[in-house]
Amino acid sequence: MRASRAILGGLAVALTAEAGDAQPMPFGALTARPYPAPDAEVAYAGLPVQVGDLFVPSGGGPHPVVVLLHGGCWRAEYDRMYLRHLAGALRDDGVAVWLPEYRRLGESGGGWPGTFRDVGAAVDHLRVLAPTHRLDLRRVAVAGHSAGGHLALWVGARQTLLPSGDLAMPDPLPVRGIVGLAAITDLATYAARTGCGASVPLLLGGAPAEVPARVAMASPVALGGSVVPTWLVTGTRDPIVPAAQGDALVAAQPRRAIAVRPVEGAGHFELVAPWTTAWPVVRHAVREALGLPVAP
Repeated sequence: MRASRAILGGLAVALTAEAGDAQPMPFGALTARPYPAPDAEVAYAGLPVQVGDLFVPSGGGPHPVVVLLHGGCWRAEYDRMYLRHLAGALRDDGVAVWLPEYRRLGESGGGWPGTFRDVGAAVDHLRVLAPTHRLDLRRVAVAGHSAGGHLALWVGARQTLLPSGDLAMPDPLPVRGIVGLAAITDLATYAARTGCGASVPLLLGGAPAEVPARVAMASPVALGGSVVPTWLVTGTRDPIVPAAQGDALVAAQPRRAIAVRPVEGAGHFELVAPWTTAWPVVRHAVREALGLPVAP
């Protein structure tokens, strides 16, 4: 992570300074701890950034697998490292994790459509990884945090995209569940002049009002054709992605199977820190998305 990660950490501190009680956990609490090591680092395409970490449980498998997508406002200043804590905890719980990197804003090819196409390619690369690493392609879920939650929700709906569109890819890998952790669901309302929302026009290549066709292909609230069951875990004191983002998805798609799981008192980063009270809620949601027993 680079010094500019203070965009997120500083925003969280600034917006919670008046809270009175203990403030939500800062981003630095994630980066200060040693990260669990992955079992392998694997390339899924030809560019240096198109790699990912694979965490595989012990035992013969085949293992259920979660594709875990990191956040950071879709910006190159943030990478996948901070989600290694969550990936390691899921591995210890018997779930394989594929944690890919992807082109982001500030990198060549990042934004529209490269960010989306990388994420789709990384998910589909599980077909290549499965035989060697004992992965069960019948039990695949996609989870993401913050901007990564937006991308996870997009993955769950990408089979509804027109085959001729910028984001369409042939034969997308089916997934059985989506887990959004502080997920951005509505790009149009999240866009802003400052903070993380300032990245939305950069991601789309224009303000939402200027590129409505892209909003229709990229914003989860607009992708109403998804039938993939979805779990949204939100922090009630999240200053970066408010709980209203989850409410917007539920309101926009009332017939979709969406379970909203608020974590009382949690901010933005507790949701990916397995040593906090958010972990049982996150674990439960991931196991439900994979169709696994949820008892301890």
